[in-house]
Amino acid sequence: MRVFNCDHCGHLVFFDSVQCLHCGNALAFLPDALAMAAMAPAPPAPPLGSGLWRRVGTGHGDTGAALYRMCRNHTDHQACNFAVPVDDADPLCVSCRQTRVMPDVTEPANLGRWMQIEAAKRRLFYGLARLGLEPAPGRSGPVFELMAEVPGGPPVLTGHHNGTITLNVAEADDDERARRRIALGEPYRTLIGHLRHESGHFYWDQLVRDGGRIDDFRRVFGDERQDYVAALKAHYAKGNDLGDWADHHVSAYASAHPWEDWAETWAHYLHMIDLLETSASYATEVTVPGIYGAQHSRAVDPFGTPAPGFDAMLQHLVPLTLLLNSLTRSLGQLDAYPFALAEQALAKLRFVHDVVRAAGQRPAAAVAAPAPLPPAPAVVNAIKNIAKK
Repeated sequence: MRVFNCDHCGHLVFFDSVQCLHCGNALAFLPDALAMAAMAPAPPAPPLGSGLWRRVGTGHGDTGAALYRMCRNHTDHQACNFAVPVDDADPLCVSCRQTRVMPDVTEPANLGRWMQIEAAKRRLFYGLARLGLEPAPGRSGPVFELMAEVPGGPPVLTGHHNGTITLNVAEADDDERARRRIALGEPYRTLIGHLRHESGHFYWDQLVRDGGRIDDFRRVFGDERQDYVAALKAHYAKGNDLGDWADHHVSAYASAHPWEDWAETWAHYLHMIDLLETSASYATEVTVPGIYGAQHSRAVDPFGTPAPGFDAMLQHLVPLTLLLNSLTRSLGQLDAYPFALAEQALAKLRFVHDVVRAAGQRPAAAVAAPAPLPPAPAVVNAIKNIAKK
C-alpha cells in the first residue's frame, strides 16, 4: 500500500505507525478519511467525557475539528491504530468490530497471533475501501471468527461460509505456516494472502452470484455447480502432481474448483493493486536491461485519475515483480512474487478487474488530501540548495 507522511511535520510514516518518530505526535489512521493523522488529546467535551482526540496537522488544529476516540483494542491491548469518529457508538473501529469471535488473549501466544491477524485484516480493509468495496453502501461486510484449537477439540479450518470468514490463529506462527506451505506444495502462504482469498468467496456471493454475473463467470472460470467437496478431495489426492495448472490458473489450488479459482484470482488481483499502489507511492521507475536495449517502466497508480486500464497496470507489474524478486534473491530469500501468469490466468484477472470497477457503479474511495505541510527545516533547504549547485 501507499506510504504516508505525518500531517504535522511531513516526516515519512507508515500504515501501522502509532507515533511520528520525528515530531513525537501520536498517529492514528482515520478510516472515514482513509488518512493517517497526527493526533492530540482534546479537552473533555460533555456529555462525551474524556479520551477524545483531534487532528493536529496544519489546518486541522482549530477547535471545530472533528473528534475521535481510539479503538478500544488500542486502549486495552495496544493492538490497533484505527480511530473511531466520536458520533460512532461502537467502541471498536470499523475493522476490529468485524471480528465476532476471537481467541483467549489471556494466553500470551494467542494475544500475539490475534494482533498479527488484526494487523493483516486492517490492510485488507484498507485495500477493499480504496476499491470502493468496504464499507459497501447497503451491504453487510464480512465477519471474522479467529479461533485457536484446543486439546481434544475439533480442528479449526480456515474458510468462508455465508459471510463468515474463519481463520485458525495458528496461521500467524511462521513455523506452522511454513510447515503447511511445504506439505501442500505451495510457493506462497501469508496471513494477508489467506484473508484476501477468503474475502474473495465473500465478494463472489455479492458481486457475482447476487450481481447477475453467473453466466459471465461460468464462461471464464467454469461451472461452479460441480460437486465442491468431491473436487477438493480429487485435488488433494493428486498430491504435488497437479498437471498443467500453470497454463490456466494463478495457482495450483485454483485448479481445484471454479470457486477456488475465483478466490485465488481475486486474492491475486488484490496483491497486484497493493504492489502497484506501493510502487506509485515511491514513484518507482524500473529499467530492465536487455541485449536489444533497455526497457523502461514508470509506476502506474491504480487509483490515479483517470483510472488506468488493466493493460496499463499489467505493463508495470511485470518489470516491478522482476525487480522485487531480484532484490529478495539478493538477500537470500525466496521470490516475494513466485508467479508466472499465463494468458488464461490473465483473462481471469481481467474479469475480476472489470467486476471490481463496475461494483456499485461508484468510484473508488478517495483518500483525504493531506494538510499543507510546514516549511522544511533550514538544514533540508540547505541540502536542496547544494544539490542545485
